[in-house]
Parts: sequence; C-alpha cells; structure tokens
Amino acid sequence: MKKLRFKTIRVAMGVCPLVLAALMGTPQLAFGDDESDAVTTEGAPASGGQQSHDDLAAKLANPLAAMISVPLQNNFDWGGGPNGDGFQWKMNVQPVIPVSLSEDWNLINRVILPVISQDDIAGTAEDPSGSQTGLGDTTYSAWFSPTEKTKTGWIWGVGAASLLPTGTDSDDFIGGNQWGLGPTVVLLKQEGKFTYGVLANHLWNIGGTDGRPELNNTYVQPFFNYIPGGGWTLTLDAETPYDWTADQFTVPFNLSVKKMFNIGEQKAQWELGGRYYAVTPDNGPNWGIRASVTLLFPK
Repeated sequence: MKKLRFKTIRVAMGVCPLVLAALMGTPQLAFGDDESDAVTTEGAPASGGQQSHDDLAAKLANPLAAMISVPLQNNFDWGGGPNGDGFQWKMNVQPVIPVSLSEDWNLINRVILPVISQDDIAGTAEDPSGSQTGLGDTTYSAWFSPTEKTKTGWIWGVGAASLLPTGTDSDDFIGGNQWGLGPTVVLLKQEGKFTYGVLANHLWNIGGTDGRPELNNTYVQPFFNYIPGGGWTLTLDAETPYDWTADQFTVPFNLSVKKMFNIGEQKAQWELGGRYYAVTPDNGPNWGIRASVTLLFPK
C-alpha cells in the first residue's frame, strides 16, 4: 500500500499542473481576437503580425522549426519489471534552441534531460530493484538545416547526437554511465493540415561502460501530425529504439491530442495521450500515458 501511495502521489504531481494548464486553455484566455485560432495559408502570420494558434501548432509539429520551445514531457509507464508491477515516471525537459548561422542555414539544438522516479523495473522476481529517483542520461542533438524547403517541399536536417552520462543513481538503474556519439537526421514535409516525417539517430559508445554492454543503439521516430484548426493537433508516432548489442527492438505507439493556449501572455501547448508497447524487452512496460506542456517563444 505504501508503494501504491507513492505511485499515486507521483502521478498526481505530474498530471495536476497539466490539468490546470488545460483548463486555462478556455476561450477567454485565448488571443484577444477571433483570428487567434484562424487557419492561415503557407504559415503566414494572422493580421496584425500575430501568429495564429494553428501557425504555432504547425511550427511545433516541425522539429526543425526556427522557434524556441521548452517541452516538459511527462511519461507514465506501467506493467514492467520482473513481476509485471513496475512503474516509471519520466519527465523529459527538452528545450529546442535554433541558431541562425546565415541567411541559408540554421543550427537546431535540442537537449533532452530526463528526471526519473521508478519502482521495481529491474532485478528478479525474488529481488526486484526497488525505488530510484534522480536524473537520467542527457541526449544532445544538433541539426544543420537549410532555411528554405527543397523544390519538392521537403524540410531536412543532418548533424550529430551525443549521450552524456548525467545519471545520478549510484546503482545505475537510471543512467547507463556511458558516453555516446553518432549521426542524426530529420526529414519531413508539411502539406496543408498535415505534417509527416521521420527523426533518426545512432549512438555508439565512446567511453565508459563500468562493466556494462557497450552502447550501440539506433533510434527511429516516424511521426504524423494533423492540425484540423482551432489550435488542435492530433499526433501519432512510434519512438523506436533498437539495441544492437542485445538484438532487441522496443516499439511504443503514441497517440496524443494537443491544444494551443495562453498562460497570460505566454504561448503554450498542452498534450494528453496514451502509449501502447507493441514490442518490448523482458521486464519492459506494457502501456503508458503522456501528459505534457510546451512553452513557446516565437519571434
């Protein structure tokens, strides 16, 4: 019962602020005119230079958009561990910061710093791993991306991804205690209300294993976004890593609903969705929930 109470408290801590944010996204807190949710053409700003909610939603659907954003992404996963009753809460703090290199090129920087709290997700049935809380390993990606689309309308970026061993758990149940480096690429297209594409990287170990199998992971994330209007977005993606050392896929499908809103003058987007693990390793979770808020800082 004690463990169940801790799980409930952590879920409430992650979800309650998001529920409040969603409630703040009511019409009276939207932009001051009816054009705040208007659908504009080719990403053009609404009248008066104010970007519409749909314009901002389209930029958020593009990982290479030249706009600063700070997602606070809460992930809750159940069903893992040696006894099938493991639980993990992971909040990914993942700021995206574009830098203009020239009239023709941008450098898109993204950091993912996970804050993790979990129960019994490893170990054996007789001796589960217990509870851990702390920072996970940090992933930093940088993409060089042209400011203009290709003639056929594709948006692309190439660069490098790195893994930094920032995990704070002394038993290494949260962090991998390894340095990683490798290539990363993004390719997408935006057509009307649709944004679709793929993000991928590969990370090799470049230092530090502490007796663990060496890092050799491929990550592929196909994504599809539909923006019907009114600041809403429907997202489907599959955040799929493949561990070459263990010869193991993990395939979670995420289906989420998102909505643009304002916190005073601060532009933001809330997200709520579910996750199903079609393929999972031994002791891996079965299902989960995603709830997030993204803060936007458009020019």
